[in-house]
Amino acid sequence: MLTVYLLRHGETTWNADGNRYCGASDVELTSLGLSQAQQAGELLRDTEFDAVYSSPLQRAFITAQLASGRQASGVSTDPRLREASFGSWEGKRRSEFIAENPDLWTAWDLSPETTRAGGTGDTGMDIVTKADAFFRDAYQAHPEGRILVVAHNTVNRFFLAHKLGMPLRNYRRIVQKNSAITRFTMDENYEIELELLNCR
Repeated sequence: MLTVYLLRHGETTWNADGNRYCGASDVELTSLGLSQAQQAGELLRDTEFDAVYSSPLQRAFITAQLASGRQASGVSTDPRLREASFGSWEGKRRSEFIAENPDLWTAWDLSPETTRAGGTGDTGMDIVTKADAFFRDAYQAHPEGRILVVAHNTVNRFFLAHKLGMPLRNYRRIVQKNSAITRFTMDENYEIELELLNCR
């Protein structure tokens, strides 16, 4: 059984600015975001990890270092953990891009599995397919291990919704606060059991 500690990165400058969508943009952490990552590290300081994985985006990579207590060389990045591309929505607040194209938001809201975010970004199934492939490989590498994975709000929620059998349109019902800890186990059939959600 693989045990996964899953985190979302700490607060970014765009999170703090009216929750502008970061997406695939490489946005930096705020001082609060750095503090949140350090607080996660305090909670995890007695937990030994066989490996630490991160999205290559700096907000996740730095969070992974601070939460694990490892230097950059001790954190493996994987592009499959990168946040969804939100196309034309990146850098904008939800109220702004809904006003620009309400039909596109409605399509995403109802059918994110097949709708491209922001018109040109990822679909929900693009995100799920990449994340699921990552976790299957992680299981193969650490079938009885314990790993820390630091990714992003949309990636984490889509993956969890998929593995828990939820319609992807309900992904926003899963809360992933900055640097909060979610823990699940994965068995040989790649099924998961959710043990902790969004804990600090």
